[in-house]
Amino acid sequence: MKQRSEPVEGQWLRPWALVLVLALAYVGLTLVRYGGDPMMFVLVGTQHSQGDPAGSPGYDGQFAYFIARDPAGGCPQPLCDAPSYRYQRILYPLLAWALALGQPEAVPWTLIVVNVVALVGGTYFTERLLDAHRVSRWYALAYGLYGGLVAGLRLDLTEPLAYGLVQAGLWLWMERDARCKMQEAGGKGQGACKRLGFEIWDLRFALFALAALTKETTLVAVVGLLLYLALERRWWEAFKLGLIAGLPFAIWQGVLWIWLKSPGIGAGGDMATPFEAIPFMGLLRVTEDSWPAFWLLLAVEGPLFVLPTIWALVASARDLWRGRRHAWVAILLLQAAVLPFLPYSTWREPLAMPRLAVGLVAATVLYGAQRRSKRVLLFSFFWLATLALLIDESVLPI
Repeated sequence: MKQRSEPVEGQWLRPWALVLVLALAYVGLTLVRYGGDPMMFVLVGTQHSQGDPAGSPGYDGQFAYFIARDPAGGCPQPLCDAPSYRYQRILYPLLAWALALGQPEAVPWTLIVVNVVALVGGTYFTERLLDAHRVSRWYALAYGLYGGLVAGLRLDLTEPLAYGLVQAGLWLWMERDARCKMQEAGGKGQGACKRLGFEIWDLRFALFALAALTKETTLVAVVGLLLYLALERRWWEAFKLGLIAGLPFAIWQGVLWIWLKSPGIGAGGDMATPFEAIPFMGLLRVTEDSWPAFWLLLAVEGPLFVLPTIWALVASARDLWRGRRHAWVAILLLQAAVLPFLPYSTWREPLAMPRLAVGLVAATVLYGAQRRSKRVLLFSFFWLATLALLIDESVLPI
């Protein structure tokens, strides 16, 4: 007979429930602080809203807000610094617009609602992934309370929805892969996974497609899965993944090119710099502006992002070299491989690096679960230090 405490824990004492309570409390306290004004999540700057070059710049959430008010044409210049770049992240504002029933005055509220649900949902699916590897579900808090995602909630950014969709897709991927391997073990022959039929509606890959239409950086996880499938010689499934996950993004880029005269893919919006060819050169370029600023950034970003990136590259490459092939290993390798080449404009902004490193954090949690490494899983909690960026609102771009 089960102890009485077990059903109670299974019903409500879960990481996703804790994240839900904390997220609602955070939203509530922020609204109280600013007189109940949801526009303080949007952070509209007068540079864009009024076309004033000397005005306040605001932050990225304003572009989702402008698009959500009028998806068909609400973000021309100067409202959007780079319209194609902003419009490529269409799903988040589109959902907020749909939830608001097309009413512009409701959009600031629906932007918040979508991100609360997305943050909690991403935590839920991370929890399910951890359960499947028989490690403590509470390590999912390293994802759900990570500063790069909580900042997305605070500032109406796309990361909570984008990576929530990725975590959901990875969970469905793992479930399908496990069933496939059980079929092989049950006598259906080696290679059953390689002969999976072609389903036009494959929810796993459709979720990855939606994630890419929310934020293009989620395609790094897709490339990681493609690498894994290639190593396993599961060519047909790799083709399906590339087609279903990548084709909608490519079509949307073409639409943007025709509509707005340029594709959206690139290194960023206004004042963005190009990707670097030399690892970590983006961080080193800060010395051209100020050595004290460089040392300060290095003291923060070194232990939070530089060293974990190097570790992830070494650990994942070593595992693949030794034949320890797993989807989470390949995703960790790709997530880490991108970060050293991020542009100077990303490394110099305190909030940008936590946002761009969400994929690395999520991949590290899954890698630690797959390896049953308590050391890796416990280290993932170290990234909760990024919440310090949100404690003092004076450091936010408000």
